[in-house]
Amino acid sequence: MLKEFKPALTFLIRFLGIYFAGNIAYGLYVESYGERPDVLTEWVTSQTTSVLQWLGDDVQAESSTHSPKVFMKNEFGTVLSVFEGCNGINVLIIFVAFVIAFGGRAKAMAWFIPVGILVVHVSNLIRISLLYYVSLYYEQYFYYVHKYFFTAILYLIVFVLWAIWVLKLNAIRKDVSPT
Repeated sequence: MLKEFKPALTFLIRFLGIYFAGNIAYGLYVESYGERPDVLTEWVTSQTTSVLQWLGDDVQAESSTHSPKVFMKNEFGTVLSVFEGCNGINVLIIFVAFVIAFGGRAKAMAWFIPVGILVVHVSNLIRISLLYYVSLYYEQYFYYVHKYFFTAILYLIVFVLWAIWVLKLNAIRKDVSPT
């Protein structure tokens, strides 16, 4: 009986191993910064402010000296605070863990994982940019849009990438039939 569940159990063990290893490593990385924002969060916030500046907004990123967040400010003050969880790294860990755990051709994985990371990263920059505008113009909706809507959209993008990996780029052979 265990034999029929072996592929699913193998996937689950690989996924959880990669997921936990990635999160532990990332957690240690974040903790090493103490009460300062980590470099990845600063980098993502800086890129987001560049997007907003390209769109014509006068916005700057300013790292906190006493808390792990980066402020996005305009001439009137702080519009958005970006925390470690906003940089998208946890979502990327889930994406990569799934692709590696599912397995497939190494050659396909070698280009699909970086492309997927880029898609998720750009999606996250768009998400933070839109959150800036929600915070600026529709502050009363910020919590719900941030917590539910944009989170769901980001995970939907990851799900679509997984579906592309499983159904198109790593399709299961049709000549294999269950016994």
